[in-house]
Amino acid sequence: MMLRTERLCKRLDSFQLQEISLEVSRGDYYVLLGRSGAGKTQLLELICGLTPPDKGKIILEGEDITRKRVQDRGIGLVFQDLALFPHFSVKDNIMYPLRIMKLPLKERVDRVQRAAEEMNIADLLLRKPENLSGGEKQRVALARTLVTQPKILLLDEPMASVDASLKDSIRRMLRRLNRNGQTIVHVTHDFGEAISLASRVGVMHNGRIIQEGTPGEVFTHPANRFVARYAGIKNFFRATFVRSYNRFSCITDNRTEFKLPKGDYPSSGLLILAAADVLLSRQGAAGVQINNIHGVIEDIVPSPIGYEITVNAGDHFFADITRREMDDQKYVAGEPVIISFRTDSLKLVGEGEEKKEY
Repeated sequence: MMLRTERLCKRLDSFQLQEISLEVSRGDYYVLLGRSGAGKTQLLELICGLTPPDKGKIILEGEDITRKRVQDRGIGLVFQDLALFPHFSVKDNIMYPLRIMKLPLKERVDRVQRAAEEMNIADLLLRKPENLSGGEKQRVALARTLVTQPKILLLDEPMASVDASLKDSIRRMLRRLNRNGQTIVHVTHDFGEAISLASRVGVMHNGRIIQEGTPGEVFTHPANRFVARYAGIKNFFRATFVRSYNRFSCITDNRTEFKLPKGDYPSSGLLILAAADVLLSRQGAAGVQINNIHGVIEDIVPSPIGYEITVNAGDHFFADITRREMDDQKYVAGEPVIISFRTDSLKLVGEGEEKKEY
């Protein structure tokens, strides 16, 4: 295991990081995902040594580094604000940590040149930061950290200061770094960044990691409403579960009945349904174990894939349809429709979690 934290705790005024235990393997691209104020940056600062934990341990390559000095940890951190020296050239900014390390001049020059070439900024070495774009500044900050040859690279919201048009190129660069063997821990509030970059994801909320795993595991099987919302799921239903002979079903708080696959269910819980699993039609879908529910179209909103349609069926359902489907069917607000979905598309999340505030 490359990096392991064991039950890290840290109180910061009224906020507290609570029992943070995570594992990052060599070569991982681990994304910490959460809203502002979740504790993501504070966790990075503990890992790299900027602040000490109140309790817990930090283990890097088998060594306890909890009380080691920042410069002795072999960890590189790129700050959200980049922290470039405005009066230094790009070359001097990148070389600065090597001077602190008192490396020989030739090695310093060689490392700066290699990092500049890797970040595709070799032609910018004589410029000052004020003459760089947001994306170029990001590359300089990365190069300045990479010259120290960190065992693990920590990135605090690396896309925050980059224009939308440049984010794809930064993502490609970060993927390339990771493919070349660099272990990365990346903090973000952006679900899209996690999906496009992560080999593993940890979702943070109120100072805790509330779920972790591969992006597929986390976002296909969210543990609670908070994670499901990050995954873009809008269909939530509190329900009471019913079994009559071999028939499994549930009744939502708004009295909508769903058929369910066979299984062991609690007396009540929270069900989610991905909008992509909802079929919209005027006649209903035929087939075994299909739910067909009548409702009325309440709203139609353009979306990245086509349109998001809100259907009021007592409960509100959200369905995603493509532009081609819309062109063919020409749905309009106020129109009666039938929403259909397979029984196994409904997922029970966070047994007991539905009572928590997420």
